Amino acid sequence: MRVAVVGLGGVGGYLGASLAKTSHEVVGFARGEHLKSIQVNGIEIVEDDTTWSQRLNATTLNAVEGYFDIVLFCVKSYDLVSSFEAIKNSCNSKTIMLSFSNGVSNGDTLREVSDSTVLDGCMYILSHIEKAGTIRKKGKVFAAVFGGETHATEIMKNIFDEAKLRNKTPGNIQTAIWKKYIFIAAFATLTSYHKKSIGYIYEHYFDEAKALLKEIASVANSLGVDIKDEIQKALDTAFKVPYDSSTSMALDFKNSKRDELHSLSGYIVKKAEQLNLEVPLMKKMYEELLELHID
Repeated sequence: MRVAVVGLGGVGGYLGASLAKTSHEVVGFARGEHLKSIQVNGIEIVEDDTTWSQRLNATTLNAVEGYFDIVLFCVKSYDLVSSFEAIKNSCNSKTIMLSFSNGVSNGDTLREVSDSTVLDGCMYILSHIEKAGTIRKKGKVFAAVFGGETHATEIMKNIFDEAKLRNKTPGNIQTAIWKKYIFIAAFATLTSYHKKSIGYIYEHYFDEAKALLKEIASVANSLGVDIKDEIQKALDTAFKVPYDSSTSMALDFKNSKRDELHSLSGYIVKKAEQLNLEVPLMKKMYEELLELHID
């Protein structure tokens, strides 16, 4: 099969390098100095105790050619639609699409703009671009979680299995992606709003964090997703991570970069309004952060 990995950052770079080891044809899409380095030297993966390199066919989205059986979107949520638009002429109804962008609505977004088979999913990994052409993956954490249409899920699983990438295909994929989302949405909002680390938020804004998690869980519950047990689990996770850990959205605000405010905070506010629910804390933080938001 021919597989496209759109975005070769921390998530996509690790995926692309791993998938390139399989029997499938893999094409990665990136830009700038990162792309140039990959084209010349391949992509380097630095893990805790090992370093390995992999040649990878990489190019830009404006140079898309040929048909893709599978498209993996590993871009920020705000780039999802534009990335799809760039690659859509290389896809059809038989193409399987899967987004690993943060958020719970990415699958719905792709289904709105595409007639391809779309799976829902999320990714557990700690990784980032260390320098052009190099991805650093921290720790042993890795799991690709996806599901939806049965046959497409089986095809995707076979490819991840061949690449020896840990994966899960839960029966209820919506519950699975909300379990990750509740933590990210809450702590991305809190760390961005207070401009403090996750550890600081846990220590000094514990009650606020718990209240925000409850608001997110209430929206999920109204959508038929029961994640009330994840409230305490999210707090436990916040306690366990290194005290100075931040979130990508907080770092984006700090560095005046584009952020995922709409998909991580705004989505809850919007859905709450549609469901006639009250989420006063999230609404307050979202509206104040919106004044600093960069589109």
